Amino acid sequence: MSRDAPASSAPAGRIGVLLVNLGTPDALGYWPVRRYLREFLSDRRVVNTSRLVWWPVLNLIILSTRPQRSSEAYATIWNRELDESPLKTVTRSQAEKLARLATEGAFGDETILVDWAMRYANPPIREGLERLRAAGCGRVLIVPLYPQYAGATTESVADKVAESLRKMRWRPELRSVPPYYADPVYVEALAQSTREHLAALPFEPEVLLLSFHGIPKSYVEAGDPYYAHCLETGRLLREALDLSEERCPITFQSRFGRTEWIRPYTDETVKALAAKGVKRLAVATPGFSVDCLETISEIGIENRDYFLEHGGEAFAQVPCLNDSALGMKVVRHIVAGALDGWTPAR
Repeated sequence: MSRDAPASSAPAGRIGVLLVNLGTPDALGYWPVRRYLREFLSDRRVVNTSRLVWWPVLNLIILSTRPQRSSEAYATIWNRELDESPLKTVTRSQAEKLARLATEGAFGDETILVDWAMRYANPPIREGLERLRAAGCGRVLIVPLYPQYAGATTESVADKVAESLRKMRWRPELRSVPPYYADPVYVEALAQSTREHLAALPFEPEVLLLSFHGIPKSYVEAGDPYYAHCLETGRLLREALDLSEERCPITFQSRFGRTEWIRPYTDETVKALAAKGVKRLAVATPGFSVDCLETISEIGIENRDYFLEHGGEAFAQVPCLNDSALGMKVVRHIVAGALDGWTPAR
């Protein structure tokens, strides 16, 4: 029998749902972080530079110096109890909660199987697909947990799914959740969560900054709709919160390298707001479905320090939706919409 033959005799009629997030190192330390960064930064969707130029830069410079710094940053947010990053902890929890909802009939079909994977590192997408195949899933819904489409995120997941299925010699009926950057349920969940967290603060922010992950400007110029999706999410959230553009600006964080990225930059904006007299600032990150290094450390620690060092007095990071009741409402909603026609109407 071929090693790629189905591992289960179960009928291929079940529906599999695979939640996919970006990824995280398997452990702290130079080598685990180096392995993660090497896979991540070797993806042509992430770094679209000539390999002749990029390979020596990546392997001889970046992977020699950056892993230790990144490991130190991960150490500030690490889930010590489970020995993993919050991204892995929360994504697993989202899958477990969605699985319970499925068995309770939330989608009209109690045979739906829910699993989870990471685009980079572990658990890999192929293993998630292997488990769904072994369980008899003939239909598979891929759920990239990125509200806004970007080639470096959503499309990279699609690439990996296609590559995995080719190697598995398996072709289930396949669907993927579309970008949900303007979905009313998602926007209202963001608005309600933001209101609740701001109301619980010991101060009233003068400005609520909406920070999205950045991408190189050249990607947008080449046609990537990510920038437009972020602006639309920000506009809708601002309207839901009844805030002006001045009180609720949109910025972009996490730039890497010397090339120009989409602007305005979060760190520069945070410093400028403090310098011009803003004393109380909150930052929300509506493009992230789960809190991670970029939200907890980059926003909650680095940018907080920038704000305080430049004259600010009070700073707050608004948590992502994560696996909260509101977060699971969004996940359930987008999955239910994508399953339309595969499951009974509800």
